[in-house]
Amino acid sequence: MKRLLLIFLPLLLQQLHAQTVQISKADLLALTAEWKGERFADGRPKVPDEILKRIKAVSVEEAWSTMSNAGYKYQIAEGWEVINPDSVLVGRAVTATFMPGRPDVWQAIDSIGKKQGRRAQNVWAVEMLVKGDVYVADQFGAKRNGPTIGDNVGNSIYAKTGNGIVYDGAIRDLEGLKEIGGFTSFYSSYDPSYHNPGAGPGRDLTTMIVGINQPTRIRTVTVMPGDVVLGKMGVVVFIPPHLAERVATTSEIVRLRDMFGHQRLREGTYTAGQIDT
Repeated sequence: MKRLLLIFLPLLLQQLHAQTVQISKADLLALTAEWKGERFADGRPKVPDEILKRIKAVSVEEAWSTMSNAGYKYQIAEGWEVINPDSVLVGRAVTATFMPGRPDVWQAIDSIGKKQGRRAQNVWAVEMLVKGDVYVADQFGAKRNGPTIGDNVGNSIYAKTGNGIVYDGAIRDLEGLKEIGGFTSFYSSYDPSYHNPGAGPGRDLTTMIVGINQPTRIRTVTVMPGDVVLGKMGVVVFIPPHLAERVATTSEIVRLRDMFGHQRLREGTYTAGQIDT
């Protein structure tokens, strides 16, 4: 194991110096080649606003069925705490990946960021957000001294995107976040402590960012930048961009069929068995 670390660490640091933690446009284009539509300048798929509006009415079951039939069987993340549980979260994913802090790697990453004019690591991905985005962060469930999201960062996110977040870790300032109103969010836990970056004496280096718009893991789902995020009913669905229109259209057909079937069931015209065949 020690030998593997000695081999891996120099390669990681070399890669960081080559392109920082943000994925290159070429790599992002290669990883999302199924998407043939519009993209942001950095290569992230840009599913049209009109499709996002249609996705908002899609049920979790309808999204799951369409994606599963297309071979995407692990696209739903469950078990969240929710801000605004009666609302729906829809938008395009911007991904951020954090790992437990390690001073030498943190310093290498931070030095590169400082040269690029970046500020604290916890807001590097936040500063890239635009209207319609959803900040999706793998914070590896960090709790004590782990929160990178409080009401200040939350207000910034909402001002940029009009959306809340999907955050696999603890958040703080929960009362302040709830006051934002439209900040519909899915998060792992709450803790009053806060993220305290730095590698110097007396500082608790809890987390460090290692990926922006890289593939990331949220629970049991591989999430790609540009995925359509659908959060409702306590779960979060991540829809690959090239399947978004199919999910929306299939849902609309199913809803029309269900409206007809439910009406006939209420009238007694058909039995449940006849409708389900």
